[in-house]
Amino acid sequence: MINQAMSLVNFIKTLYPDQNPIPLHAPVFKGNEKQYILDCIDTTFVSYVGKYVTQFEEMTAKFTGAKYAVAVVNGTAALQITLQLAGVQRGDEVITQALTFAATANAIAHTGAEPVFVDVDEDTMGMSPAALGAWLEKNTEMRPVKGQAKPFNLSTSKPISAIVPMHTFGHPCRIDEIKAIADEYHIPIIEDAAESLGSYYKGQHTGTFGLAGILSYNGNKTITTGGGGMIITNNKDFAKRAKHITTTAKVPHAWEYYHDEVGYNFRLTNVNAAIGVAQMEKIDDYLANKRETAEKYGEFCKHNGIEFIREPEDSRSNYWLSAILLKNRKERDAFLEYSNANGVMTRPVWRLMNKLDMYKHCQHDDLTNSRWLEDRVVNIPSSVIIK
Repeated sequence: MINQAMSLVNFIKTLYPDQNPIPLHAPVFKGNEKQYILDCIDTTFVSYVGKYVTQFEEMTAKFTGAKYAVAVVNGTAALQITLQLAGVQRGDEVITQALTFAATANAIAHTGAEPVFVDVDEDTMGMSPAALGAWLEKNTEMRPVKGQAKPFNLSTSKPISAIVPMHTFGHPCRIDEIKAIADEYHIPIIEDAAESLGSYYKGQHTGTFGLAGILSYNGNKTITTGGGGMIITNNKDFAKRAKHITTTAKVPHAWEYYHDEVGYNFRLTNVNAAIGVAQMEKIDDYLANKRETAEKYGEFCKHNGIEFIREPEDSRSNYWLSAILLKNRKERDAFLEYSNANGVMTRPVWRLMNKLDMYKHCQHDDLTNSRWLEDRVVNIPSSVIIK
């Protein structure tokens, strides 16, 4: 393995010759970011009021094919709000995957609900439809609620109020099969598409299959606003409610301050949105660049006995983070130690959510594929290569 590690690290250094150390994913600002930020300062529209917020929302809706987009402060807040508006209440349960970033489970917890973790598919690293269907069939029963049957957990008697699949590293999960199961059980889907801006499943953008989806613009994402998130949906009433509740639930008026419910100050600022607009102007170039890098990785790995994780069938991935699959945890850890010691940032996949102290008590299935992937997946540098 040491020879393979050395060769891969050296290859990565040829891709990013001017960076030392080489980060996992760095932002790129090669467009109109400075110009638009200066415009915010010159016009004094630096807070949530300003043309760039609206423009960023419109650009995102058009790009993803969603009818509506609502900009918020970050992806976690976006997910919390979408869950709340989907009807998730304190004491409910929400099904998600154990192989995910902590924000997915945290957003569920922020609503007062509790996550239930099901397994992922090995090839997509996203929620397994088979695992979801098996868990629901074994662990729930349908009970009438306000004239409609809803699934309740047999062991806890709590309602299952939402399903949150995540598109891991930008690779789409089998979201159409997941939606079919969710529809059968009358459970709304909220897609965690935080990592998958620019990813498509069967020609449809991720985040647009369920009731709503969320995107993230953290500093390490495909495009960034420094910090920010977006709610995307095709439901007009849902979008209107999302905009209202994330802007302190203030009722519009020329001068009076009146708020008609408990709201949140989750608004994205005009400055952040200005960066987002400039980034969206470059997104096609960035996606093409990252795909080219992934193809180079794939070719190198094929000729050097390393398994590179490619986009799943019927999908077009944004390749947010390129990843390799090693033989076992020992080999994984040896590669992580060598690469990071030699100026190349690499990272393992996240520790499974059910292994974190705050979620150890949560119900889960056997997580066979999740555990297998946890021992083997490593992310390698995936920044846009500046030419």
